[in-house]
Amino acid sequence: MRGCLLLSIGFALLVSVAATETAQQTQQSPALSFDFYRTHIEPIFLKQRDAGQGAGRACASCHTSVASRLRLQPVSPGAVAWTEEQSRQNFQLAAALVTAGEPLRSRLLLHPLAAEAGGDPAHTGGKFWQSQNDPEWQTLAAWVQGASGTGASPGRTAAQSTPATRLSLDYEFFRARVEPIFLARRLGHARCYACHALGAGEGNAPNAMRLERLSPGSATWNEDQSRKNFEAVREKVVPGHPLASPLLIHPLRYEAGGDQWHGGGAQFTSANEPEWQTIAAWVQGKNAFSEGTLTNKGLTKPDDDTRASSLASATGNSGNPVHRH
Repeated sequence: MRGCLLLSIGFALLVSVAATETAQQTQQSPALSFDFYRTHIEPIFLKQRDAGQGAGRACASCHTSVASRLRLQPVSPGAVAWTEEQSRQNFQLAAALVTAGEPLRSRLLLHPLAAEAGGDPAHTGGKFWQSQNDPEWQTLAAWVQGASGTGASPGRTAAQSTPATRLSLDYEFFRARVEPIFLARRLGHARCYACHALGAGEGNAPNAMRLERLSPGSATWNEDQSRKNFEAVREKVVPGHPLASPLLIHPLRYEAGGDQWHGGGAQFTSANEPEWQTIAAWVQGKNAFSEGTLTNKGLTKPDDDTRASSLASATGNSGNPVHRH
């Protein structure tokens, strides 16, 4: 009963955060065009791939049959494309995987993009695009940036776009409340620091978040190191949008709304966990002033090895083994 209650609370929190993000995104970001999506984006999902391109299959071949966040509608027997009703359902799913106005913070564009080009470390279907200059990637980026209608997509690149208005991220709150989370020890998991500072496991990926190494004999970072960490970590968040921020989604259990793969495993089994909520508060603009007296209440301390986990064994976000250090 208690487990069901916690799941219900966690789900309610996710819905609340998603609703807040939607309201903010409506106010600050360009609208996503269904007509442009259906004319230019859906054909990308249906395109048959060469043997050396990703998994050598169309996106739709997996995403109409495999459980994922982009669970597309099956194409009707004998048809070569989706009906308008099916396309509208697909549109809702695809729109949930992008941050309007920000292609480089949109999971739909980063997941199939090569890590060397700024994409996610892994994609089950392989990497379809080796560069952000790929015409398909640019078409998706144009849609995310607000291209509309059925005409040709604008030629402006993602790097040339003007990002949507963002909340500022508070350094003092980061140092007092967020940084200690990276040093916390968790039962069955490596510390974030082990990979993201010492270079183990996924910490070696080209696009990985890289933290500073502690000075010899020190238990925490000094001011200069924390400033550098702040700059590195802020690149992994979308201010005001926790559910679009890799910092929060990557280590969150898949069933709770996280990514399907994280080399360090599901550090957070629920979005209701105090540490996840602390990071989310920072992403949503909480600062030292609004916090009042900064304390570590609710956080896992660096020397605490007793955090309970709902997982019986150490696994990745979707059953993948965790790298222990």
